[in-house]
Amino acid sequence: MSIRDQEALHYHSIEPAGKVSVVPTKPCRTQRDLSLAYTPGVAVPCRAIHEDPSLVYQYTSKGNLVAVVTNGTAVLGLGNIGPAAGKPVMEGKGVLFKRFADIDVFDIELATEDVQEVIRTCQLLEPTFGGINLEDIKAPECFEIEEELKRTMKIPVFHDDQHGTAIISGAALLNALEIVGKRISEVKIVFSGAGASAISCANHYIRMGARLENILMCDTKGVIHTGRSAGMNKYKQKFARDTEARTLADAMAGADVFIGLSQANCVTPEMLLTMAPRPIVFALANPDPEIPYETARATRADVLMATGRSDYPNQVNNVLGFPFIFRGALDVRATAINDEMKLAATYALAELARMDVPDAVRRAYNVEHMEFGPDYIIPKPFDSRVLTYVAPAVARAAMESGVAQQPVDLDEYRERLERRLGKSQELMRMIIHKAQRAPKRIVFPEGGEDKILRAARILIDEKIARPILLGSAQKILARAEALHLHLNGEVDIIDPAQTELASRYVPEYMRLRQRKGVTHTEAPVLLLNPARFGAMMVHCGDADGLIAGLTQHYPETIRPALEVIEKKEGIEKVSGMYMMITPRGQLYFLADTTVNIEPSAEDLAEIAVTAADTVRRFDIEPKIAMLSFSNFGSTRHPLAQKVARATEIVRSRRPDICIEGEMMADCAVVEELQADYPFCRLGGPANVLVAPSLEAGNIAYKLLLRLGGCEAIGPVLMGFSRPVHVLQRGCEVNDIVNMAAIAVVEAQAFEARAVVAEIPR
Repeated sequence: MSIRDQEALHYHSIEPAGKVSVVPTKPCRTQRDLSLAYTPGVAVPCRAIHEDPSLVYQYTSKGNLVAVVTNGTAVLGLGNIGPAAGKPVMEGKGVLFKRFADIDVFDIELATEDVQEVIRTCQLLEPTFGGINLEDIKAPECFEIEEELKRTMKIPVFHDDQHGTAIISGAALLNALEIVGKRISEVKIVFSGAGASAISCANHYIRMGARLENILMCDTKGVIHTGRSAGMNKYKQKFARDTEARTLADAMAGADVFIGLSQANCVTPEMLLTMAPRPIVFALANPDPEIPYETARATRADVLMATGRSDYPNQVNNVLGFPFIFRGALDVRATAINDEMKLAATYALAELARMDVPDAVRRAYNVEHMEFGPDYIIPKPFDSRVLTYVAPAVARAAMESGVAQQPVDLDEYRERLERRLGKSQELMRMIIHKAQRAPKRIVFPEGGEDKILRAARILIDEKIARPILLGSAQKILARAEALHLHLNGEVDIIDPAQTELASRYVPEYMRLRQRKGVTHTEAPVLLLNPARFGAMMVHCGDADGLIAGLTQHYPETIRPALEVIEKKEGIEKVSGMYMMITPRGQLYFLADTTVNIEPSAEDLAEIAVTAADTVRRFDIEPKIAMLSFSNFGSTRHPLAQKVARATEIVRSRRPDICIEGEMMADCAVVEELQADYPFCRLGGPANVLVAPSLEAGNIAYKLLLRLGGCEAIGPVLMGFSRPVHVLQRGCEVNDIVNMAAIAVVEAQAFEARAVVAEIPR
């Protein structure tokens, strides 16, 4: 994956600067709210906590709050760059905590390299936080800091640089050993690197059954052996062996397992050839491993390989560990993260990798087959099952080892975790990965706009689509260079006024519009309109999809597409749908929000059916509510009766669709309100909401967007035979990328249908 410096700086500097913010979780709008939130109401929980300190978990956010603490002495591969320069990494860590486990984080950067000052600061933070995640603190100081904090504090303390890699690589090692048919108690293990990660990995492997005498550890001065004094400390001393080996090459001769936590390209093909049969090589240096993946596989066909990179099989990624370990520890109010909990996380990850992989996970990673074997020994980071496997395993271990202060029922706990992070978190990633499997040509009529150019760069870098930009090549390339995007040769640029395609499009456009008011002399002029020209490109097969509307009003953008793009077979009306993601992560699909002003009952039924089919393409089973101002006949009015008729039409034509109506919006999304209607077929909140008119749908989505704090993805146009999507005016770059990915996935489906249609029967 290629990320340019300018793109990274732009990402971090978009208002508001940084990656995190603080959002109140309770209303604070009225004088009464203020009195409850602060004085005098706040005194009540204060007194309660004073009388019973454990109530701090009930009346404050402590139980879901982690401090990510660093002094910036070992930041990623950048070294000792200081606390301020390390802050973007700590904010990023907070994003991962929230994204994967719904844990809130304050990042705390300390301007000190004094071990005792770091220790004392963390100790003073104990009343505020439910846990401490130490991050990017250099060895050996990190060992001393964590040891003292674990000894003196009654909340979980975890140094991820040590234990995260140990836990994840440990799971991978267990599975790798099973595949190659070796026992952990018998294998010879060589480490390149003797810092925090390597020492923690070695200790963790010993707890898993490896034997200390079978481990050789190397640092920059060579093998750590009993006769050596240079560069030693008490943590390395444990791994000093009585051996003749002095170099990494010496150590690797006959080794079964290599663990690289050091630097790029320190292992040669010749060294790999000296290892035992069926060697296991974990080259985890990032971004460049100790030996390149391709080199290792070309050198030995029997090597089982893992790296820290996402573009090769078997990525050892710490994000598989720390969010879920803290989730389990916090939820049972653990006083520590002990060895039993770390081992439980390792065994849970190893077990999950051996299980059948759901279709949704395979689709998310663009592979037809993903099963336990040499290229799949550890779960993927975006496998949503990790939360419900690792966190309960950690919670169980905490309870069984006696550090849990609030035990939980594990079955109920798993259900609670499944509800905590909804399907919406995975939706766009799944769509993007589908798009990457077979990128298509997407035309952008507003090719010279800055946001379109930035989106085009991302689409190229992420291999999502091949952008076609309409406009003056000279102006587009000049603007791209000014933005440091360097698009020349990587996009197709077409000027409608100067391309030879126009001569081919004019007669076809005339054929489509000859009895609809267009004359032969008007057609060439009309095709100078970039939106119309882009639609003709899609119609004629010169592009696979169209994305437009960044700078134009909606009717100006969709009208040219309606003129030339055919609708799907059996579809009379094009309609629009937004994906709305609430601040708590719930996902709703809202239709029709953009096209049909006063739909009939037949139109509403068609909208519901096309919405259901679209939602299923996203691997979500639709539960449709047909919205009205009436609940199941509570108000006798033609508008409500129209919605009821539409519901019956869908049931008769598509009995496979779960649909209910007519019903009010609150009843559609609140399960408790449905209890008054035992005949309601939804069985819980609907996820597809069909508005009775454009007026209602458009108002609803804009209110959810502006006042409800929802994220809107769309509008997704439904009913066209080819992908056409209209952007919200002024939308952000990520929105454009998302819509392009959706268009690519639709183009893939169109191509698949075309292939099926050509197969002789």
